[in-house]
Amino acid sequence: MYLTKEVKAEIFKKHGGSEGNTGSAEGQIALFTHRINHLTEHLKRNRKDFNTERSLVKLVGKRRSLLDYLKKKDIERYRAILKELGLRK
Repeated sequence: MYLTKEVKAEIFKKHGGSEGNTGSAEGQIALFTHRINHLTEHLKRNRKDFNTERSLVKLVGKRRSLLDYLKKKDIERYRAILKELGLRK
């Protein structure tokens, strides 16, 4: 499986502050980004997998919503997470 407990804990430790802080916007955005990158690679190999394509679009929308929330609440944290993850806006 591509997303083990250790990988998930590492993502939240790096971006969320601690392993247990799974509710932070930065941690969730980082987790969604990891999943989006994985699904993108899957779709490059399996072009006709429309269920995965739909899941990918939903994940991108969730990440966009979290980014919009973070931008509204704290612009500095928003800019930091964009730079850290290499997202463009």
